Amino acid sequence: MRRIVASFFMSLDGVVESPDQWHFPYFSDEMGAAVGALMTESDAMMMGRVTYEAWAAYWPGKTDADDPFAGFINDIRKYVVSSTLDTVEWQNSTLVNGDFAEEITKLKQQPGRTIGISGSTNLVRSLLRHNLLDELRLLVHPLVVGKGQRLFEDGLEIPMKLTSSQTFSTGVLSLAYQPVALEPAEK
Repeated sequence: MRRIVASFFMSLDGVVESPDQWHFPYFSDEMGAAVGALMTESDAMMMGRVTYEAWAAYWPGKTDADDPFAGFINDIRKYVVSSTLDTVEWQNSTLVNGDFAEEITKLKQQPGRTIGISGSTNLVRSLLRHNLLDELRLLVHPLVVGKGQRLFEDGLEIPMKLTSSQTFSTGVLSLAYQPVALEPAEK
């Protein structure tokens, strides 16, 4: 069964929005290896509509000479989860719509390796709510951003188990979590 793994750059106050505005001073070879690990184990990416529209407007036509990520993101299979899009035009993109839990479960049952997610906070929240996310990787940066979208919203309570942690020389924490299935309460 395929795994779905989401990864985020995150500030100490939980902000994941616009990391391009604050995370680069903390980038290091260690962080590059952590990001590269998910890329290496993934044979597909999953994204929501907002991320798809932003990335599909930027990445097509870019080459590795423009950015080392270009070849990876343009060539990899992309699953776009949306209830509002009718088509997806970016190469190797497939639209996933219909019953959310049913369609994602079918996708996980197909042959293949890890399906990675970078960004797409609403999608990740939905996966967590439906117990469909297998792992959450956070690169927590040692700064408070003070404003911006946070990954976790009020009312979302998901028990998690820390499966690995590492502190980079820049002070960034690399954390991996797996959701924990709760046992029914005893009567």
